[in-house]
Amino acid sequence: MMRRSVRLYAALGLGGLIVALSLFAPLLATHDPRAAAPPAQLQPPSREHLFGTDLLGRDVYSRVLYGGRRTFGVALLTALITLGPGLLIGAVAGFRGGWIDMALMTLLDALLAVPALVLALALLTLAGSGSAQIAVAVGVAGIPAYGRVARAAVLEARSRPFVEAARAIGAGPAGILARHILPTIAPPLLAFAGVMLSWAILNSAALVFLGFGGDISAPDWGVMLADGRQAFRTAPWVALAPGVALSATVLAINWLADGLDRRAR
Repeated sequence: MMRRSVRLYAALGLGGLIVALSLFAPLLATHDPRAAAPPAQLQPPSREHLFGTDLLGRDVYSRVLYGGRRTFGVALLTALITLGPGLLIGAVAGFRGGWIDMALMTLLDALLAVPALVLALALLTLAGSGSAQIAVAVGVAGIPAYGRVARAAVLEARSRPFVEAARAIGAGPAGILARHILPTIAPPLLAFAGVMLSWAILNSAALVFLGFGGDISAPDWGVMLADGRQAFRTAPWVALAPGVALSATVLAINWLADGLDRRAR
């Protein structure tokens, strides 16, 4: 129990630190993240440039800070697009059952048959490049998985005695779903929402890495990883800094989701 609490607090501390650094990037950054200085390209970490410089002489430390803001913004929008429709579809399918459940699950199963990143790439082909387009594409690609989990949680909750008691005294379907089922399934769905958030961060960064982010000069962890691969042998710090930031963020979110899930049991 003590070990689980330590992991949960460590996740809160690490995640809070990363979010705080990103939010206060204008105060903490030492250079303009877009300002190029060709004479200072690929300099190693120093007092002047804490994480070194990239191929264009831009300060990697400042770009990591600002990149967190952009990465988190896209990931949060992605998560909202996933969670809202996913929860609605799963709740309706699980609570109503019958042909509605069959039709909705058939649709979700058809979407699940296509790898999420491939589905997102297909949507981006239609919508074009850009941060908003990536958020929509990855968000839509994540709906089937979240809808499936939401449906399973509703199916388990609707058979509980207190739900049957509410139905017996004449409570309507909407009231039962809102007052009894959704509060019951909130903890596991919140934990899985954390998993979906980390999934959104990774997939959004992957699509930016592949060149679908639009403005390639914008500070973004995916863009920085793409830039860093060109000089990884001679200047590994260009890719390591955003890579460590991305990995630490995903690790903190997953630890937090796991801690919330264990607390809910």
